[in-house]
Amino acid sequence: MRTNQVCRVFFGAAVAVTALDPSVLATKLVGYKSTLLARGRLGEIDTSSFLSHPLREEGNEQVWRSMQKSEGWSDIYVQSNVWAPGGSTGWHSHPGHSLIIVTVGTVTNYEGHDPACRPHVYNAGIAFVDLGGDHIHILRNEGAVEAKTIAIQLIPADDARRIDVADPGNCHF
Repeated sequence: MRTNQVCRVFFGAAVAVTALDPSVLATKLVGYKSTLLARGRLGEIDTSSFLSHPLREEGNEQVWRSMQKSEGWSDIYVQSNVWAPGGSTGWHSHPGHSLIIVTVGTVTNYEGHDPACRPHVYNAGIAFVDLGGDHIHILRNEGAVEAKTIAIQLIPADDARRIDVADPGNCHF
């Protein structure tokens, strides 16, 4: 076999492996560790809460509403996440949504669909939602001290909790 034929065979095999396993192109975790604290199986959910009470100073009514509905079984995870200074989750998504509480330090979220690569900065005591689905993102610790979060994730039963993806190319870290 000539050299160019060997190169074509090697390149074709590499493309085939990449097509079958997208994690080959995934970005790496750096200075980041996620620990499972609890996992449970949950049946279908169809619930809503509604609370209404007057604001004291204005006399207006304040409304709070929460709704959750799922079809089929779900897995719920509670994860502890820790970033060293400069640490990163790598680009990824989840099949369901996550509620994330920053407990120590600061984490910065970048979204794969944002061509401007705007940082969303969350400090200790702040919570935010990761929408999941096709929402690709990366969480980084751009500070000088360790950062920690607790995440509660709801995903379809037996799905992978995390899906590593290739760098979408919109951020140039």
